[in-house]
Amino acid sequence: MNSYRDYAQKILLGETIEDKNLDIPFDWVPWEEFELPKLPGRTGRLSFSDRHFKFPKSSRLNENDQKAMALHSFANHELLAIEMMAAALLIYPHTSDEDVRFKKGILTTLKDEQKHLGLYIKRLNEVGYEFGDFPLNDFFWRQMEKLKTAPQYTAMMALTFEAANLDFAQHYAKVFRSLGDTKTSEILEMVLEDEITHVAFGSHWMKKWRSDKKLWDYYLSCMPGPITPSRSKGIYFDPTLHAKAMNDEGFISSLIGFDDNFNITKRASNL
Repeated sequence: MNSYRDYAQKILLGETIEDKNLDIPFDWVPWEEFELPKLPGRTGRLSFSDRHFKFPKSSRLNENDQKAMALHSFANHELLAIEMMAAALLIYPHTSDEDVRFKKGILTTLKDEQKHLGLYIKRLNEVGYEFGDFPLNDFFWRQMEKLKTAPQYTAMMALTFEAANLDFAQHYAKVFRSLGDTKTSEILEMVLEDEITHVAFGSHWMKKWRSDKKLWDYYLSCMPGPITPSRSKGIYFDPTLHAKAMNDEGFISSLIGFDDNFNITKRASNL
């Protein structure tokens, strides 16, 4: 039987899409210290690039190349999430049944991200492109080295990056549907439903760990910076959607009122 280490290392250090989509049975053997690599394993067309491209305007997403660029960006976010979750299984200790339950939750989320990646790549292929046709950035991964504890990881991954995707997935599902692309819209709607559970998972564990702190205050204390709570909002921030996932009125009220001029929420609508 494989161990959690075998499974997570093959995903994190493997260099192909097949490696990243690994699904094998394994045991939760005792934790062993693991050194986070500078970069996840990637080769060839999966390699990170210093080149950048601007995300397409919504009004042009009916054009095949622009649609492909958007799908490619969505897929890269899923792949980065898979790699970060595999890293989380390896670097954070599990010394109790509760720790293992937390990691089992990460595993469930990781499998959802593998599903999302597959859906995006399949749709990308359907419009005539392959994953790797556009530059791949490592922005999310660069945050991983700052996340020294499981609460820091949960604050950044679930309550920030995945929380932002509540807004982005909802918005782009509506955009693609308005353009007549129901296939892409349905993928994004599926991703949205899963992201609600992922954010709820993060909220659940942060509430368990917070002691006597308010959830918002505990969240702030776990954010290593320079990223702030503004990064958890999309351009079209929907507090109701966030409230559904978080189930904490005080947190949502603080998030609504939080403003540090972060450019994601200040940039012009991408129309």
